[in-house]
Parts: sequence; C-alpha cells; structure tokens
Amino acid sequence: MPHITRDSLMSLEGYAKVRPEMRAEVMAHKKNRMVELGDHVTLIFEDEKTMRYQIQEMLRAERTFEEAGIQDELDAYNPLVPDGSNWKATMMIQYSDPDARKVALAKLKGIEERVWVQVADQAKVYAIADEDMTRENEEKTSAVHFLRFELDATSVAAAKAGSPIRMGIDHEAYAVAPAALAENTRAALVLDLS
Repeated sequence: MPHITRDSLMSLEGYAKVRPEMRAEVMAHKKNRMVELGDHVTLIFEDEKTMRYQIQEMLRAERTFEEAGIQDELDAYNPLVPDGSNWKATMMIQYSDPDARKVALAKLKGIEERVWVQVADQAKVYAIADEDMTRENEEKTSAVHFLRFELDATSVAAAKAGSPIRMGIDHEAYAVAPAALAENTRAALVLDLS
C-alpha cells in the first residue's frame, strides 16, 4: 500500500480551496469504516484517505509549511495506513459523563490488547496496541488507542473471498458479544488488503 508523500500533499492554500468538499467526502468514507463495540467503544479503521485528511488538517491547524514540520506529520500518520496484510484502527472509549469516564478508564486497563477480529473460522487476531507510545499508566488506560490487526495469508484470502468478519472484546470489565461486520464495513476493510 502506498504511503503519503510530501509531494502528494496540497499546499495550505490549495487545501483551503477544497477543504469543505474533502471533509464531506472523508466523513462519508469513515461511516463505512466505523465499528461500535458495545455502548462505549468505537473503532475507526484508518486508510490512506483518512490519514491524508488528518495530515492536511494538522498542517492547516498548525499553519505548517516548513519541510521539517511536514515531515513530522508524515512520520506520525503514515504508520496508521494499512500495508496490505493488516487493518489499523483508532479506538475511542467514550463516556459522556466525566466521572463515569474516570471510573471506567481505571477499570479498563489493558482493553486495547483484548480487542479482536476474526475472519470466517480462522483464529481470533488480537490487536497490537499503541506501538508509538504507552497510553496507559498505573491508574488508568487512555480514552484513545491505536490498534493494528496483523492477518495471516489465510485470513486475508478468506476476507477477500467474501467470508464474514467478526469483532469483539474479551476484557473482564467490558466483554461484548462477537458481532459480524455489516456488509458495507466488511467491503470497505477488504479494500485495505492486497
């Protein structure tokens, strides 16, 4: 899978001209790449389009036009683009009440390593979490994690052949029943596999 390069990014001025249309397009694109696991966990499966948008937004917000700053954003976000044998997702743990969120994040330590995907009847593939930095401390886990699901060749082939894909979480404080992905989501994720 191609990564985003400096030459493929728009200038700040060019991006400003197309930003509303690009935002609408990416938001519609993300709808097919979103999986809710229970009431409080959402995964957004990233790809080149979502990361390109994120980079352009960061450059815009920070008014970055210098080469070193642009390279920093590329280095930060390119690792979240799937490379053909995996899925990469941003996991958000969401509680609207701040007090409930604080209690939940304390109970949910380690949840990021208990999220799994399963293609057909293959073995569950548990997430490899937060490869960029530790997002958990002795008191709580973070509300945002970055996950990678590394698939073997059999699972990739099965997914591409149309097999069902299921997801779940095996954590004592947040176990959710396995759920089959909707067809639009399954089809979107298969496009990440080469």
